[in-house]
Amino acid sequence: MAGARLLGASLMLGGILGLAAPQRVDAACLFNCTYTKTRYPIVLAHGLAGFDKLFGAVEYFFGIPGALRDGGATVYVTQVSAYNTAEERGEQLLAQIEQIVATSGSPKVNIIGHSQGGLDARYVAAVRPDLVASVTSVGTPHTTLPLVDAILSSYDTGGGFGGLLRIFGPSIVDLVVLLTDSDQPEDAIAAFRSLSTAALAQFNARYPQGLPTTPCGQGPAVVHGVRYYSWGGTAVVTNPLDASDAFLALFSPLTPGPSDGFVPRCSTHLGQVIRDNYLLNHFDEVNQILGLRSIFVVDPRSIFRDHANRLKNAGL
Repeated sequence: MAGARLLGASLMLGGILGLAAPQRVDAACLFNCTYTKTRYPIVLAHGLAGFDKLFGAVEYFFGIPGALRDGGATVYVTQVSAYNTAEERGEQLLAQIEQIVATSGSPKVNIIGHSQGGLDARYVAAVRPDLVASVTSVGTPHTTLPLVDAILSSYDTGGGFGGLLRIFGPSIVDLVVLLTDSDQPEDAIAAFRSLSTAALAQFNARYPQGLPTTPCGQGPAVVHGVRYYSWGGTAVVTNPLDASDAFLALFSPLTPGPSDGFVPRCSTHLGQVIRDNYLLNHFDEVNQILGLRSIFVVDPRSIFRDHANRLKNAGL
């Protein structure tokens, strides 16, 4: 749930301090230029309030497409509505994947979705499994998102965080559209309602592929020929210079138990769980903002590269 305004603020901060991580990992190619060369293209799908590039330059998956391409992967970065339901966004993602398949000559793609993008990916795989080799969700709220439940509980009364959504929601949508030059339909309230625990349960009943059958368990690794993977984090504040950490620190108390600041650890589980406790927060998982994170944890770009290699070794 990466916010465009926070990214813009940290862009300025990171530029002033010169602490932004490099966007490419060219040195890796000196050792293995085919490490990430998957059989099928990789499609990156952003989360709520997301985008392809902010200001036409700053990537949502910061430095990750380049890191994957350096190892031989073919990568496409998609852009759907910043605010809408997973089914609406999923239809938009499906249309783009159909174009990718038509132009690339590849019959299938590997989708990696962050946050709500993982739900979008699940929708596509459920309705068109013939086009999908694998779905990987990163920090995706598959079963519950307490933050949204808390916001919606106060939305109708106009108090608390729900009151802020009522007041500032339209302006936030307008800002995202302006900064990303998106022409997709936007509906912030529909997006939040679709991410409530009750709405997620309904979504899961319609599209159960890859979901665990036990609390905090692993789901089936393969359903209808599609492989399912997931990973997530359990950190909140990882770098005091990152403005988004303060945002997470403000909202994380609304999420009981270990979480990435927004999404509970067990809610991220789908298919084969690679790991659910990386010391990364919800923004760090996609190397935001500008690569600002703890220097003592694994580079998110390396996680994506290693997963691409996992897909490659699985024949995907």
